Amino acid sequence: MSSMSKFRKLAGISALALAGLTAASVVNADTWRYAHEEYEGDVQDVFAYKFKEYIEDHSDHELKIYRFGELGESSDIMEQTQAGILQFVNQSPGFTGALIPEAQIFFIPYLMPTDMDTVVEFFRKSEAINKMFPKLYADHGLKLLKMYPEGEMVVTADSPITKPADFDGKKIRVMTNPLLSATYEAFGATPTPLPWGEVYGALQTNMIQGQENPIFWIQSGGLYEVSPNLTFTHHGWFTTAMMANQDFYQGLSDKDKKLVQDASDYAFDKIVKHIDGLADKALAKIEKASDKVTVTDLNEEQMGAFKAKAPQVEKKFIEMTGDSGKKLLDQFKEDLKNVQSD
Repeated sequence: MSSMSKFRKLAGISALALAGLTAASVVNADTWRYAHEEYEGDVQDVFAYKFKEYIEDHSDHELKIYRFGELGESSDIMEQTQAGILQFVNQSPGFTGALIPEAQIFFIPYLMPTDMDTVVEFFRKSEAINKMFPKLYADHGLKLLKMYPEGEMVVTADSPITKPADFDGKKIRVMTNPLLSATYEAFGATPTPLPWGEVYGALQTNMIQGQENPIFWIQSGGLYEVSPNLTFTHHGWFTTAMMANQDFYQGLSDKDKKLVQDASDYAFDKIVKHIDGLADKALAKIEKASDKVTVTDLNEEQMGAFKAKAPQVEKKFIEMTGDSGKKLLDQFKEDLKNVQSD
């Protein structure tokens, strides 16, 4: 099935799925519902099904999972979770950043390392991730259960990117995230916020000239078909968060709260194994599928020109988030320092 056909099919079933979901919430209180932002077999889908596996193996509860498009876009599934229609949601800070400005910290370029071992260790041990973020999410009716990495961000465009000047005149799709827009402004591009369902068509019609995503998502979504020049800028990792409706979670028994926490820990352990080597496999699939694809891997000198833009994005983050963001950023850097020195 082509990428555009996927979008049409998913859009067609989303209204029916939402109607059924709302009805099910009345009929069967023991069936929990969980929506995420990706396709079958993608990282969030694997995480969700590992969470489901643990829940159903260790309790009488059932878990119904909804993939991208079945209940709408990212903003829709967040609204449904806050309203209590969904019990669980997986959403990246790229979208949550509009609700929780501090979550945009992941879009400060070159803040995060890109080697997997360090990244995974950071998510396991970070005080910012595991102690500070849950309080921020709770203020918006959300119980943060787990943040986890999906993969290094890769830029695709209508021509190879080796320096900031190569972004001149290019409209680059960004999530609805002010700091990500600031990053691409700093890089020299024109950031263009678009929901995911419109990205393939916008690239195909040259409404936009590029976008960023982990390589597995570029492969899964077929983005290389319409945006064939891939650049590894090494500016960060795609991060996502799995959370629950706060009222739902607080209403659980202590036994079920532990079940949910244990299930999210189990899914995290499984997903970090799953993503090990995933990028290489996805890139191999892309190169096999298309002879139009180019791959550019920036060297240290080339990265330096982009890294020089990072301080202005960091400054923008602090302007957006105030003292709360500054404290989070300081702790973030301290946590990174600690894991890199281990």
